[in-house]
Amino acid sequence: MKRVFSGIQPSGDLHLGNYLGALKRWVDEQGEKENIFCIVDLHAITVPLDSKELKRKIRELAAIYFAAGIDPEKSTVFVQSDISAHAELGWILNCFTPMGWMNKMTQFKDKSGGKGESVSVGLYDYPVLMAADILLYGTDEVPVGEDQKQHVEITRDIAERFNSIYGQTFKLPEPKISTIAARVMGLDDATKKMSKSNPNPNSRINLLDSPDLIRSKIMKATTDSATAIKFDTLKFGILNLVEIYATLTGRPIEEIAVKAEGKGYGEFKKELAEVVIEALKPIQEKYHKLMENPETIEKMLQEGADKIRPIANQTLKQVKEKVGLGTK
Repeated sequence: MKRVFSGIQPSGDLHLGNYLGALKRWVDEQGEKENIFCIVDLHAITVPLDSKELKRKIRELAAIYFAAGIDPEKSTVFVQSDISAHAELGWILNCFTPMGWMNKMTQFKDKSGGKGESVSVGLYDYPVLMAADILLYGTDEVPVGEDQKQHVEITRDIAERFNSIYGQTFKLPEPKISTIAARVMGLDDATKKMSKSNPNPNSRINLLDSPDLIRSKIMKATTDSATAIKFDTLKFGILNLVEIYATLTGRPIEEIAVKAEGKGYGEFKKELAEVVIEALKPIQEKYHKLMENPETIEKMLQEGADKIRPIANQTLKQVKEKVGLGTK
């Protein structure tokens, strides 16, 4: 089976876009591929973050992984910093990555905008650590959104450069971009992707939001000047809501839109809210149950790290030997 690697930062609150664009997809494909899912805490500290908050977020994210259906018997889940090979390979790859490549990374420009010289070197260097994450495990596929495709491309460039110097070492991963719920848009602005970093809490449905809060946020969702759904003219906000409905129910967008034809936006939003509430209910129930037993979460994460660490260490050993590092 093809080996898949992906990860999410333990910062902010996971939202519906994260679930539909990543977690649900991971769960659905567990039986088809060899999956490695990481909680990338080293990436999280590229911006200021309270240490106690980070610890709490790591545990919460792990609980959401498992509550959403990630099965530790089928997939490997671990915390990035529990395997030191990530940081060590990251440094080595830094020494083979030209500054010119890094200067072209658009996400750094987006995330560092307006912060001047206070931005950390870690945020600038984020793509190289991400490359190390991927290359350590001989990854075949990296499921990413369109906005993360550039990170996989620079990973391939770094791997090819290293291979050209020292011979075949790294497998070249392929970005796997889903066409289903690839970009769940914000409820406040359907031209921008739903994001954890948006300061407007009404822009997203968080996975742990209460039913009343979900209803309130969806009813406030921005649509357009029309009042009723018309299949031929779906656009922006209402199209985003129809796509969310379709993805959660597993039904084609066209079917949802045609069935809702003529309904007022308010009526459709009420129906969508109940669909979202029912979809998230089992995840929330499992999450709260897991959080009552934090030792169970920690045990599963440790077992995941112990299971996958030999692969990472073997890759790092091979790289160090080729570069000439160490005494052995």
